[in-house]
Amino acid sequence: MKLEKSEIIKALETITVAGEGKNMVESGAVKNVITFGDEVIVDLELSTPALHIKKRAEVDVMKAIHANVYEKAKVKVNIKVNAPAPKPQEPNVIKGKPIPGIKNIIAVASGKGGVGKSTVTSNLAVTLSKMGFSVGLLDADIYGPSAPIMFDVERERPLSVKVGDKSKMKPIESYGVKILSIGFFTQPNQAVVWRGPMAAKALNQMIFDAAWGELDFLLLDLPPGTGDIHLSIMQSLPITGAVVVSTPQNVALADARKGVAMFQQDSIKVPVLGIVENMAYFTPEELPNNKYYIFGKEGAKNLADDINVPFLGEIPLVQSIREAGDVGRPAALQTATSIEKAFEELTRNVVQEVVNRNENLPPTEAIKITTMAGCSAVKK
Repeated sequence: MKLEKSEIIKALETITVAGEGKNMVESGAVKNVITFGDEVIVDLELSTPALHIKKRAEVDVMKAIHANVYEKAKVKVNIKVNAPAPKPQEPNVIKGKPIPGIKNIIAVASGKGGVGKSTVTSNLAVTLSKMGFSVGLLDADIYGPSAPIMFDVERERPLSVKVGDKSKMKPIESYGVKILSIGFFTQPNQAVVWRGPMAAKALNQMIFDAAWGELDFLLLDLPPGTGDIHLSIMQSLPITGAVVVSTPQNVALADARKGVAMFQQDSIKVPVLGIVENMAYFTPEELPNNKYYIFGKEGAKNLADDINVPFLGEIPLVQSIREAGDVGRPAALQTATSIEKAFEELTRNVVQEVVNRNENLPPTEAIKITTMAGCSAVKK
């Protein structure tokens, strides 16, 4: 039996391409039809590489020809996939679930507690503000919030403001920095005894139910370690980059290495902007030219070189830094001092690494946590 090309095309018009909403001929999927006696060759071009879509198209073509033209026809279907090219993306656009108006989200972390992470974060925030940037600070250390003390706003309480048709928390502002912390919602002597899900819920409220406004930088003061809070934050937010704080001593460096490794995991992939060495050396006030390396010399700097991440700067061990934090006036606000100079150098390096990251890397997305994420200490 001789098959007619027109009849084959008419039969193919009864088939709808998955996802197109049009028949196979109308959508342009049919590129060519060749008939020779009782043999038919149909060339198709699909826009999706999905195997089940390709298989369904092949089966549908055979069924349509056998049912509408000739049930014993010998049908061969050739399928070519021509997927559309992805749209180019702006390299510095935050993807995932962004907070409207916030350009860069910087996580400040440490593998170990007691290395001065919150001190570095608060001084980094006020130095960014002094440089003219609009800055926010989210104290994500649920169990040990310190931002209210370091900014002298312990007695403050966030107000509720209307943003559109929604009520949102208005961050407390101090020294040009907008601040939110769980410390604003608890008593000074009250311990926060929460399991992970409750802590994560509280963080999400402070992140997304706050009227942050327009910010150049939102700094996240993460708790020590590499645990549940960190995963919750990175699942909720697309982090621009992470800064890891350590002291020079080996005990702290071992944990800082783990902190960097957490951000670099294949399932997380948050760019590490660099490492900060805090308490790098001690200089007595009466001997300003002397440096005593109490916790070891250049440990964090050597670690940065070893794992190939930027070294952002060193902060000396100075009594006035501790005193300034205790009275709620970050030490970087002191003018014409070596402390101010050290924090300015650190901040310039952080800003430069953010610029480099945004120019050279694709946007960070909020990570997708699977049901088994964090259930194994060994990479399969």
